[in-house]
Amino acid sequence: MQININSGDAFYSGHGGCLTRLVVLSIAVMVGAWLLPGVEVTSFWAVLITAVVISLLDNLVRPILIVVTLPVTVVTLGLFLFVVNAIIILMASGIVKGFDVSSFGSALLFSLVLTAVNYLLELPNKYLGRKELHKRKDDNLDDEGFTPYEEIKD
Repeated sequence: MQININSGDAFYSGHGGCLTRLVVLSIAVMVGAWLLPGVEVTSFWAVLITAVVISLLDNLVRPILIVVTLPVTVVTLGLFLFVVNAIIILMASGIVKGFDVSSFGSALLFSLVLTAVNYLLELPNKYLGRKELHKRKDDNLDDEGFTPYEEIKD
């Protein structure tokens, strides 16, 4: 559920990037609450506040939890990160009124739904807004066959 991490090449990396990320996370929260019976969101404002709180916890608390649980994460080949995500969701549930998660299992399933929806909503990153590199037409190559620089094709 690494929601706020991107390579900078995303379609939402401009001036409104933070707002767009929050919209994507809000949509993921609404879909998760709609799909799972153990997750309840009472209003639109609760969805937005939940998105902000999850984003903040993801950026502030998640790195600490990852460092603390690093041995277990290595042994489980990274699968323990879903437990870390579930903990963050339970923390958000405790902070935000109007966002309720009934159990740890519901939080774990909710983190899987958030990951899947976030992945689907970020698919355009792979196909939109990227510029291909192409070689210049001169023969000014160095020893390894590269041009001094490559131009970006518009």
